[in-house]
Amino acid sequence: MAKRINNPDYIFETSWEVCNKVGGIYTVLSTKAKTMQDQHKDKAIFIGPDIWKDKENPWFEEDKDLFADWVETARAYDRLDVRVGRWLVPGKPIVILTGFEKMYPHKDAIYGYMWNKFGVDSLHAYGDYDEACMFAYTTGTVIESFYKFYHLEKKKVIAHFNEWMLGMGALYIKDRLPKVGTIFTTHATSIGRSIAGNGKPLYNYLSVYDSDQMARELNMESKHSVEKIAAQQVDCFTTVSDITAKECRQLLHRDPLVTPNGFEKDFIPVDKAHETKRLAARKMLINVSEKLLGYDIQEDALLVATSGRYEYRNKGIDVFIDAMNRLEHIKQLEKDVIAFIMVPAWIDSPRSDLQERLKGKKTPDSSLSYPHITHWIKNMNNDSILNQISYLRMQNGKEDRVKIIFVPSYLNGNDGIFNVPYYDLLIGMDVTVFPSYYEPWGYTPHESIAFSVPTITTSLAGFGLWMRKMGDERGMDDGAEVVTRDDYNFIEVSEDICNRVFEMTTKSAEQERILRQAALDRAALADWAHFFKYYEEAYDIALNAAAGRK
Repeated sequence: MAKRINNPDYIFETSWEVCNKVGGIYTVLSTKAKTMQDQHKDKAIFIGPDIWKDKENPWFEEDKDLFADWVETARAYDRLDVRVGRWLVPGKPIVILTGFEKMYPHKDAIYGYMWNKFGVDSLHAYGDYDEACMFAYTTGTVIESFYKFYHLEKKKVIAHFNEWMLGMGALYIKDRLPKVGTIFTTHATSIGRSIAGNGKPLYNYLSVYDSDQMARELNMESKHSVEKIAAQQVDCFTTVSDITAKECRQLLHRDPLVTPNGFEKDFIPVDKAHETKRLAARKMLINVSEKLLGYDIQEDALLVATSGRYEYRNKGIDVFIDAMNRLEHIKQLEKDVIAFIMVPAWIDSPRSDLQERLKGKKTPDSSLSYPHITHWIKNMNNDSILNQISYLRMQNGKEDRVKIIFVPSYLNGNDGIFNVPYYDLLIGMDVTVFPSYYEPWGYTPHESIAFSVPTITTSLAGFGLWMRKMGDERGMDDGAEVVTRDDYNFIEVSEDICNRVFEMTTKSAEQERILRQAALDRAALADWAHFFKYYEEAYDIALNAAAGRK
């Protein structure tokens, strides 16, 4: 490691998911924010897209007194659409939201500049590429405007860009502000995710994949081009896990620094408050299940869940359903198991017939039609989850020990059925399962153990690999199980998960309590207090590189 220098005076960190809750990167940044505030009070400034046009952004609180002099100049002279305020997450860091529509008329000139200066190939761009790159370029101009207005030339400044979507921002700063230390983080390589998502074997053949050739084959040329060049050009390139580092080495042609994802757990209830929330969540989950299915469920039923983005193969949703089907056929199973698939889909509306039943206290004596789903979705006949459940003939009958329920809504507290956030349901689970095939980190199992919920994940998840490095005992006794997964062992993984969940049905109440504590103890090793040091190393590397430039 390079010789350590002083802490940065300013850190600008930007992502499409700053004040914009889309996926896992939001969790990374919003939980890291408190640690950044603790160590760099109001000198760590986040930049996100100002895209909430119809209503106010629920995660942003504008403060017109913050940098008011710069905001006036930025709007009047730099023609930037900026608002400054606080991100409503622990630590409440300063955030700049910026519009980027004014860049679209200059799109061709911007792409020409990126081609001539860095060789970024935007010729085959489509879909979200234009939107992402116009935002990324704008973030570069916002940092440049702030930097020059406050005369930060003699300050130690970091500009940190997340994911391929912000690649052009990193390149802009590299060109225009050479004294700024640049960092680029890929949370998942665009080509690796695409290879996996298209059903190709990623891991067994990783060493022979030509990323440029695969980009052409998978119609990913522009995204791959900006990601690869940003990774190679910045002062410090990082990724989130050892498994993704291998991808980066092969597909982006640069060794990254690994900066694992931590978690900020201060908001999680503890002791009696935790138990109260847990019991309330269980009651709600069982009540919705009974109203949907039309019969009473055992009070001590095992509640199991999987969640995350709707990536049917990459997230291992197919394996989860298969494992629950296998569990149904274990003759020794004596406890009801309710398996929830909490994965947002192309939702139409909450079921009005289920809403009507939830108004009553008594359990109905008949199931609703489609007793596997809590909300209507627009593509019922072509939905992969529903089709697999139907193919396996999982009926959700009273005589069936395993009931499987698909919750296709984003659980934001206003879904029409549960009307509580995801975490307020997660806390009521007895075990979670995330059989990921492609998972650079894996916040879902990480969140589970932070909420004292034992979890099962795989060796192809970055978090799973980290747990193995820390020591993973066989079975659930340490609060987590990491199942070995590769390109071809679907059946073995499904059987292993089935056995581990069955194991959970045999635990006594005291054994369950011990498991929940073991899960929490393991989570304590993976919070930002332990992991932020890797970002400090990245800052050092970037600032040392910047210090050597004229």
